[in-house]
Amino acid sequence: MKPTHQIRVNLSDISSSKSASRDRQLRLGDGFNTLETSEDWAFGHAEKDGYKGYIKKIDLEPFEPKTHWVKSLGTHAYIEPNIKSSDQISLPFGSLISITSDVKKFVMTKYGYIPKQHLMPIGSFFSDPVQVASLFLGTPYLWGGNSAIGIDCSGLIQTACLACGIACPGDSGPQQTAFSNVGGPWRKGQLIFWKGHVALTISDTELIHANARTMSVAIERIEETIENIAKAGNGAVTHRALI
Repeated sequence: MKPTHQIRVNLSDISSSKSASRDRQLRLGDGFNTLETSEDWAFGHAEKDGYKGYIKKIDLEPFEPKTHWVKSLGTHAYIEPNIKSSDQISLPFGSLISITSDVKKFVMTKYGYIPKQHLMPIGSFFSDPVQVASLFLGTPYLWGGNSAIGIDCSGLIQTACLACGIACPGDSGPQQTAFSNVGGPWRKGQLIFWKGHVALTISDTELIHANARTMSVAIERIEETIENIAKAGNGAVTHRALI
């Protein structure tokens, strides 16, 4: 069943209550099933992962079918099919849009003209979560963030998985439950979980994660990260999984 609504702005915060701070973010075009509304708020759940919470009603519009999604770290919708024309809205990685026409190197959408090379058809995916996560290298850390403006540990993992067609919850706790435990030597493509944190191995010696120590998405050595997290009082590794 199609969602009742979709996100009409580039990023919208979803929170556990009307007065709470951001828990996660939804991106432009993300489907949202509204269950109840008040004067300024809608309560429901995200189509992509079932994440429940409150979203500002002003950020929602009726759902529309999509044809493409943004595969670049970000893109812009221009008022004309010309890179020198005014840009009307920025679209983060993973935004969902519908194409209405094709104009040279651009496609027309209701938001404006978007460069073709920044888009991928709905149903097409990347093949490697590590490749996707690496796009966000250097992105500032932001609790609950889901874009290159700011992202957190579980947001990075979910973004990398969904871009590869792999179902993935939005928070690290449910992610740990969703991916089966593995042992053996370290290798590329493993998720490492601590209480409240998750990272992705990019080789048998290094990992990538959005972390509050560097306040960014960074590549670090696996064993050093394990040691640093333990020294900070955040415990030992609780779970290892293969995507």
